[in-house]
Amino acid sequence: MAPVISKKSGKKHSLNAKDQKTAKKAKLSSKVPEDEGVSGSSSEEEDDLDEVLSSGESDKDELDESSSEGEQEDGSEGSEDESEGSSEAKGEDDSKGGVSQHAEQRKLLKERKLQRKSGTQVQQIKSLWERLRVKNPPMPKEVREKLSNEIWELSKDCISDLVMKHDASRVVQTLVKYSSKARRDQIVAALKGQYYVLATSSYGKYLLVKLLHYGSKQSRQLIIDELHGSLRKLMRHREGAYVVEDLYVLYASHEQKQQMLREFWGSEYAVFRDAHKNQTLEQVCESSAEKKTIIARNLIGTISASVEKGSTGFQILHAAMRDYVKIAGEKETSEFIELLDEKYAELVHTPEGADVACTLLAKATAKERKMIIKNLKDHADKLIRNEHGNLVFITALMCVDDTVLMFKSFGPSVKEMLQSFVVDKYGRRPFLYILLGLDGKYFSPIVKKDLNRYIEYSKATSKKPFEQRRKELLNKFAPMYLSTISKYYDMILSDNLGSQFVSEVLVNDEFYDQLSDKEKEKHREIVNTVSTYFKGDVSEESHPIHKPFSVRLLKSLIQGGKWNAKEKKVEPLHSVLGLGTEFAQQFYEDIIDETNLLDWINNADSSFTIVAIYESLSKTENKKFFKDLKKVSKKINKDDESNKGARLLLKLMNNKA
Repeated sequence: MAPVISKKSGKKHSLNAKDQKTAKKAKLSSKVPEDEGVSGSSSEEEDDLDEVLSSGESDKDELDESSSEGEQEDGSEGSEDESEGSSEAKGEDDSKGGVSQHAEQRKLLKERKLQRKSGTQVQQIKSLWERLRVKNPPMPKEVREKLSNEIWELSKDCISDLVMKHDASRVVQTLVKYSSKARRDQIVAALKGQYYVLATSSYGKYLLVKLLHYGSKQSRQLIIDELHGSLRKLMRHREGAYVVEDLYVLYASHEQKQQMLREFWGSEYAVFRDAHKNQTLEQVCESSAEKKTIIARNLIGTISASVEKGSTGFQILHAAMRDYVKIAGEKETSEFIELLDEKYAELVHTPEGADVACTLLAKATAKERKMIIKNLKDHADKLIRNEHGNLVFITALMCVDDTVLMFKSFGPSVKEMLQSFVVDKYGRRPFLYILLGLDGKYFSPIVKKDLNRYIEYSKATSKKPFEQRRKELLNKFAPMYLSTISKYYDMILSDNLGSQFVSEVLVNDEFYDQLSDKEKEKHREIVNTVSTYFKGDVSEESHPIHKPFSVRLLKSLIQGGKWNAKEKKVEPLHSVLGLGTEFAQQFYEDIIDETNLLDWINNADSSFTIVAIYESLSKTENKKFFKDLKKVSKKINKDDESNKGARLLLKLMNNKA
């Protein structure tokens, strides 16, 4: 037997086989996770049984048993046979005694439960609930409704007692789930006056969320109205903060959200909410400097407490932060940046939080920006792909003067994942900004308005001209664009968004001018690679010509410029070499020629490519293309109305003739 050292006394004790088994069982049971309310599996019965098992009587039995065994171990001089015999007899007696004791404990437990308040009803309700919550096989609607009615009749007078207990609370949650709208409204009314207690209860909060989820607009308003005035307190509570967050994000209307946020301004706006119902933060602050100071103090108090509690990721807190940064002065902004410290990454996943992060980046000093970038660089992947986070990254690209710092901080991560960024709806936007600036093709008017606002903020702290920062970044990222396209062209060109990005890179004078001679040669190689990518039978569905942006990419290379939709014409390039007529001639000779020219013309997806080649080569003395075209002209399908490209080609040929 292994010696065990007591932590309290430091003395060595011995455990016999029975004691070792008991200790092992206790150790295993300590690893079982605590009940989480909705999904927990422990029951009130088990808790009560543990209470009975751990009573003083049980302790005394264990102590007596261990003492007698100790005496036997130390003073026994009997033979081995006698020892074994007595041990077996003792085992039988212990077994009988254990069964008897267990039965007594069960009986005592049952009596205790029945003696509790509403004990009889609770037992009946649980019995019905076990039947109601069955999912497989699916229960008929009428049977489920009948069980729900029976549970409600038993629980309506004692519902306040049920909702605070972990298993009984689950009964009411199930009842809410399967009840009618009228029944849910009855439950909401029956719990009126207890919603704050529910919000702060480890088990009651789950029921409250269920009521919000399944409840009507009226019942949600009733719950919000009752919690109004307590939201700031709840945000500081471990359980309550999650209820407030769910209420704000998932269930509150725009008007209700504004009502919740105004409470963070201070007691005046919580008590006299109707008087300030239609007032914005800006209007209140303009009316009185004193009120502005009070509101700012209340907001930063709530924000600081929540940040310390670890609630920085909550959207409602981000909304309160956005209100604060609107009215904060230069000193307050610096203190706020210091308060958030390493928590900036927790802001960027919500629209309100991203707005706060962008505003702080724009208003921060060079030293503060360096700290923010340091905290964000380890989250580059999620930051750039996120709908709101990529705007934070773009703001950093627009505002930070130290472009070397930006490239060193994010360059390694971008290099690893650029191939996936350029085919992502949101991830590509920062790299399109570096290429084109805030082009309306990729940035909506609302997004541009917000980004221009951050640019205005940054003018007080940024020194370099706006366009200079972008060009410096383009110079640093340009080689990375080329190497990524060269290495992953097959994956990028197979995606519509990827083809569009490649088009913006290759058909771009400003980009081309940033390249060294060696990089310009790389540019030419990529153009040839793109040309080869379109080789194959156009009648096959897998051919890239059937993808819309692939056709547009090819047309841009053949035309040697970008299409201006407003002026309805192609804007030719002045710097990029190897495009336009040169590319069109080479593409025809290498990819199409006379063997499959007719297939390209009679295919609706590829016919416009032939039109582009026709227009590009019409100004040259290239006779081969026009000679081949004349040979197949009589075989062109004129009756296919869906093939507008072929019809346009015939029209151009007739006009030339």
